[in-house]
Amino acid sequence: MPPTSATPSPLLPVAVIGSGSWATAIAKIVMENAPEIHWYMRRQDAIDDFRRQGHNPSYLTSLQFDTDRIHFTTDLNEVARECRTLIFVTPSPYLKNHLKKLKVRLADKFVVTAIKGIVPDENLVCTEYFRQVYNVPDENLAVIGGPSHAEEVALGRLTYLTTACNDPGKARLLSQLIASGFIKTKTSQDVIGIEYASVLKNVYAIAAGICGGLKYGDNFQSVLMSNAAQEMNRFLRAVYPVERNIYDSVYLGDLLVTGYSNFSRNRVFGTMIGRGYSVKSAQIEMEMIAEGYYGTKCMKDINRRFHVNMPILDAVYNILYERIAPAVEVKLLTDSFR
Repeated sequence: MPPTSATPSPLLPVAVIGSGSWATAIAKIVMENAPEIHWYMRRQDAIDDFRRQGHNPSYLTSLQFDTDRIHFTTDLNEVARECRTLIFVTPSPYLKNHLKKLKVRLADKFVVTAIKGIVPDENLVCTEYFRQVYNVPDENLAVIGGPSHAEEVALGRLTYLTTACNDPGKARLLSQLIASGFIKTKTSQDVIGIEYASVLKNVYAIAAGICGGLKYGDNFQSVLMSNAAQEMNRFLRAVYPVERNIYDSVYLGDLLVTGYSNFSRNRVFGTMIGRGYSVKSAQIEMEMIAEGYYGTKCMKDINRRFHVNMPILDAVYNILYERIAPAVEVKLLTDSFR
């Protein structure tokens, strides 16, 4: 059971929205402190299997849950009515379709996004989408970011997360809600910067995978990651110029873990492209969403407004969308590095 408190968090009750590996890890994190959670999943059969087996039937299957403390539902409006805090952890390409079912107003809810992606077609990071389409005010929008593979969270390995909200008090409350013996937390007000960084690090992880697939070694990978951090910093300063330290774990740490780890689906996707797979065949074989594929096109479109020098983004875009041979495009990229 979670630790009890005489003064329960004002963020409760809380809902997790999504059924993938990161949503499952987020549920584990929240249940360390919350006495119960609401959990929205799209498919009733997945809920039935979860209740029967005591774990998510499709993701992080070794992670057992006390299902008596979980209110499962396939009704998004139900969790929106019942809960004060809604933590969205759906793949970004599917967010719009999930929200089309929504009839409950979100403006007075605390909307948290743990989605490390961008809304395709809209070219908006998720908090901007909730602000513009659902009129959620800035003080009710927050993000959870930082280097955090779901697989390691499931194993209870030490993880450092950052909660960001324009309201520092709500950022602290969210930080307290997810902190535990294996989750260390800090707060920030750089909501938009953290979201854009989480999109870009997926793009750079694809680049790292492509280079790995082409047999570029560790020496070059370190140069690639160094240039990626500089590129990310240039873009963040152009699009959202607030005071930040690009070396903080929520920026650089997330970039490094996504670019180097074998748990990174974006790196795996890139490795397959570097080895000669087509985009479609790589997507079919992975059976999971590599959000950086969608993020690459969105960031390319967004940067047409800002004109930031982003050679790594451009190279990944040319490989994925213009079908330029990876070996040719990466060779041009290496010539631009110093």
